[in-house]
Amino acid sequence: MSPDSLLTDSLISYLTMPDFHYGGQAVMEGVMMRGQRHVAVAVRAPNGEIVLHQEPLNAAIYTSPASRLPFVRGLVMLWDMLVLGVRTLMFSANIALAEEDTQLTTPMIIGTVLLSLGLVLGLFFLAPLLIVSLADRFIASSLASNLVEGAIRILFVLAYIAAMGFLPDIRRVFAYHGAEHKTINAYEAGATLEPATVQTYSTAHPRCGTSFLLWVLVIAVFVFALFGRPSMPVRIASRLLLVPVLASVCYEILKLGANYFHLRPVRWLFAPALVVQSLTTRQPDESMIEVAIASLKQVLRADGVLAPEPVPQTPQTPGFSEKPGV
Repeated sequence: MSPDSLLTDSLISYLTMPDFHYGGQAVMEGVMMRGQRHVAVAVRAPNGEIVLHQEPLNAAIYTSPASRLPFVRGLVMLWDMLVLGVRTLMFSANIALAEEDTQLTTPMIIGTVLLSLGLVLGLFFLAPLLIVSLADRFIASSLASNLVEGAIRILFVLAYIAAMGFLPDIRRVFAYHGAEHKTINAYEAGATLEPATVQTYSTAHPRCGTSFLLWVLVIAVFVFALFGRPSMPVRIASRLLLVPVLASVCYEILKLGANYFHLRPVRWLFAPALVVQSLTTRQPDESMIEVAIASLKQVLRADGVLAPEPVPQTPQTPGFSEKPGV
């Protein structure tokens, strides 16, 4: 086979890779799963019952041809993480807090999200830059300056995640995160979706958002290094404006890795990201796995992969609209 033919075949393979994999995220006392056309969230209510909700995804965002284009689909994932994730988190919180007669309202959630985004950008993107700027007079190389900034940023993120893991409520969310990974691993292996079977699978998964975050942090070091050491306003602007670009690039890296994870070099390359996942996952008990399975089965039914069942009626809660679209 000629080099040109090999390159063409590789490009076709890349562009025609499966655009969709089932996955989700942990929420308060539950798990959200996103399907091809629907999203479902399952939450363990204070009375011990599993509360299920599903609704169709917004086709204009999730199933349009543009959203499947390389690098564009990374931005869709970012939207997914920010908007859909927050809404399902609010839904789960209102179910979990039902006995405390506490409800989270949309303004409360919007305020919390904006505050969180501000803290993330300030602590993880701007603070390392400001720290390095104070020491720049002692750093001769612009490359070394950017490497030090990137190392500080990665250290800040890992330390923050590790510290959050000491909070009891966050540990439970991390355990549901582990349940989500085990369930997806079992499903992709073709195993029976039963708690005892799913429990035998790993809490690590190559498509995890934690891996995505680590790739963003690592790739950012090299991208920011291309700018050298311009004036501080330019450096700050580059850190903020390039976040969507980094997300797009890193999503493609994550997608490639997930599709070729069976190759040993790819597994070696992704090994650090899988190790870092131990900070955001915990071993779940079978009741947590039961919730994750219920959520996955709901989207599988909605997508026609499993035989449909009646959708249980759920209480109206602020933040998770009964209207179609997300």
